[in-house]
Amino acid sequence: MTESFNELISEEYNKLIAACSRSFSDQELVQVHSAFEIAREKIGDKTWSNGDPVILHSIAVARLAANEIGLASDSVISALLHNVYTEEEETKARQEIKKLFGRVVAEILDGLIKINGINTDNLALQSENFRRLMLALSGDVRVILIKIADKLQDMRTLDRYPHSVHKKHAHETMHLYAPLAHRLGLYKVNSELQDISLKYLHPKDYQHIVDKLKETDEQRKNFVSAFVKPVEVKLKKRGFDFEMKARTKSIFSIWNKMKKKGVDFDEVFDLFAIRIILNSKPEDEKSDCWQAFSVVTEEYQSNPERLRDWITIPKSNGYESLHTTVLGPGKRWVEVQIRTRRMDDVAENGLAAHWRYKGGKGSSDLDDWLKNIREILENPEMNPVDFIEEFKVNIYEDEIFVFTPKGDLKKLPAGSTLLDFAYEIHSAVGDHCTGGKVNDRMVTLKHKLKNGDHISVETSNNQKPKLDWLEFVVTSKAKSRIKASLNEEQKKEADNGKEMLLRKLKNWKIDYNDLVIRDLLKHYKLKLAADLYYNISVGKIEPLEIKDILTGKKEEETTKDKLSEILPASELKDLTFDTGGDFLVIDNDIRNINYKLAQCCNPIFGDNIFGFVTIREGIKIHRMNCPNAPQMFERYPYRVIRARWKDTGKRNSFQTTIHISGTDEMGLVSDISHIISKDVGVQMRSISVNSENGNFEGTLRVYVNDLEHLDFLIQKLRNVHGVLSVGRADNFKS
Repeated sequence: MTESFNELISEEYNKLIAACSRSFSDQELVQVHSAFEIAREKIGDKTWSNGDPVILHSIAVARLAANEIGLASDSVISALLHNVYTEEEETKARQEIKKLFGRVVAEILDGLIKINGINTDNLALQSENFRRLMLALSGDVRVILIKIADKLQDMRTLDRYPHSVHKKHAHETMHLYAPLAHRLGLYKVNSELQDISLKYLHPKDYQHIVDKLKETDEQRKNFVSAFVKPVEVKLKKRGFDFEMKARTKSIFSIWNKMKKKGVDFDEVFDLFAIRIILNSKPEDEKSDCWQAFSVVTEEYQSNPERLRDWITIPKSNGYESLHTTVLGPGKRWVEVQIRTRRMDDVAENGLAAHWRYKGGKGSSDLDDWLKNIREILENPEMNPVDFIEEFKVNIYEDEIFVFTPKGDLKKLPAGSTLLDFAYEIHSAVGDHCTGGKVNDRMVTLKHKLKNGDHISVETSNNQKPKLDWLEFVVTSKAKSRIKASLNEEQKKEADNGKEMLLRKLKNWKIDYNDLVIRDLLKHYKLKLAADLYYNISVGKIEPLEIKDILTGKKEEETTKDKLSEILPASELKDLTFDTGGDFLVIDNDIRNINYKLAQCCNPIFGDNIFGFVTIREGIKIHRMNCPNAPQMFERYPYRVIRARWKDTGKRNSFQTTIHISGTDEMGLVSDISHIISKDVGVQMRSISVNSENGNFEGTLRVYVNDLEHLDFLIQKLRNVHGVLSVGRADNFKS
């Protein structure tokens, strides 16, 4: 190593020690120095691809962890050593580190070594790499914090890397590390990561906003000065010890708002927020914040719809603050954030600050979130692209707070539904949820929840997840579980479809092989054999159609042969056919038969008919002039079977519908009813008549014996005074 290089290392290391000296004990500083000596010896003069020394990067990450995130000595030591060992040396490294620095450092370093061993190229598209990375991150949260510090240092020096890797690093940061920083309460770090990513992903937009902020800097300072003066006077009169400052929105936040609202820079009115930071005793924090709030709203008119109270119920990441929007000088809306010094520390430094104030204990909400991530990632069906998108969106969503029947508080993203709540309780509860009550009122699965709702869930063992559920749930947990359940159900159907196909191929004496499956996939334009089997099982693909495709010809089959391919033998044995099996015989005694008369056309004895084999309801008998007949013949010719009536000599009733119209006459309905019941002995099921402007239209549902009986009734009705038109109607129920 050159002398100048050694001087540079010493200079950067001294800055690290200066940052640590503010809060570390002498013993902790000795351990930090030991870690530095190990790193310096083992890393030596190694450099990254851009020529930067690895040891300087390690020191910078350790300093970030101590100074900007506020982590303790265990984390700083881990940051110094995170580039020393490789994944292959993990076992040896763990033993060595545990002996020198203790179990905690060994476990943190273990997580960091695993992450460093993962190739993150095209991370979003490589399922296993993404899963391994997230699982490693979702262990000890200090692993996440140090990795975020590592990524922040990478982004700060990104201009020293080749242009070819800029966008890759920026995308990875924007989609994974910035949302993680936000979730852990590291708002300053999150904003910086987003801003740097934007600089490389949208350089022109980034520079435009930077230039505009410089142009309007003096104007903003004047406005802030005018705004804070009267508030400062009143707060001092009340005896508050406080600090007021303005915080400009991050460049990314301004850019994001411009994109979402479709506005120019000059139309973004909330470019900054005024922050009031109170020096309060722990027991006075809440009351002091509310008193400061009253001072602000006495001076300026507030917008009650924009009040955000994260003091009564903090955010999941521990964020506490009162936010209100008031009408300031020049009738300009301004957001005011009111918090104590402790709250501000937590807001700036996130989880690390929590540890300082809570004696090293983490947040239970954060533990629940990490546990939830592990559950989702351990699902082998998880799509990493979907999860990254959901992960990013859910983290930036506002939260709502709702209650279980026992009064337990649950935090969910804004826009969550009753079904999201059910999955939050337990995956099995979500799978079987049928609805529930919100504030003692029955609601559906889609009902959107609001702050303070009291919720109870109703379940049924018969309920199963459905595809359309994915359209209205918003939490990653719910979406992941629904997809897993649907995949499981689809797999069962696919297994069943494969068995069906194998059976049919055996009957047809066709070999089952890859060539057969390839031909079928090509014909149906499917990618996977599992999709083919699934469609066979649910009836979207007919076995007879497959036979035609594979044999390349359509054989003339009798009706009996065709039905034997479609129906189980148990259903086939009770059917009768005429000579040669060309026609299915439909007995006019329609009781105790295994076919149904279609409601779309209501065939009656004497009509020209055909049979149609449905997926779920067996054989349905239609009239040849049924309005649905052309579609059935064109799309499903292999399901159409020939049929004819057989007269058993018995008188049986068939339901049919008659449409009648004419001029409205006194006693018309009475005349019609009399003819039906008395003159021709027809049983009437219902009559509906509408009269308007002296004309009427009616629908009669009646039971007749056969076609001849129906024709006789129609003729009698045509003779009623005032009736102009009578005819058989089609009922389009199916």
